Amino acid sequence: MNNVSLVGRLTKDVDLRYTTKKMRAVGSFTLAVDRDPRKVTNDKTADFIPVVTWGKTAEFASKYFSKGHRIALQGSIHTRVWEDEEKNRHYVTEVVADRVFFADAKQREFDEPEIEDLEEGAL
Repeated sequence: MNNVSLVGRLTKDVDLRYTTKKMRAVGSFTLAVDRDPRKVTNDKTADFIPVVTWGKTAEFASKYFSKGHRIALQGSIHTRVWEDEEKNRHYVTEVVADRVFFADAKQREFDEPEIEDLEEGAL
């Protein structure tokens, strides 16, 4: 079974492109996923995972996610092979995300005033 669930932060904005033949949306980005701190030293480390999304999922990610946003995703791991002009084979392993979600709590629309900001006698 090939299932992946990740939570992390985007290292840059989603790169949205369209295929030339069918004009299908494809989005790509890198997700920084913190490692379990119990399994490493005191240094905070992260894995930088390449992610690809397709179709409406790609368009949604491009529209609503940007660098630094914390997101969650579900998908699967895919490996593809391609050849360059010198006939060298290159292997790429990436997550193909079928579903993407906001992972940050919704920010409040306004901050509560500090005590000293309140008028005297307002309490």
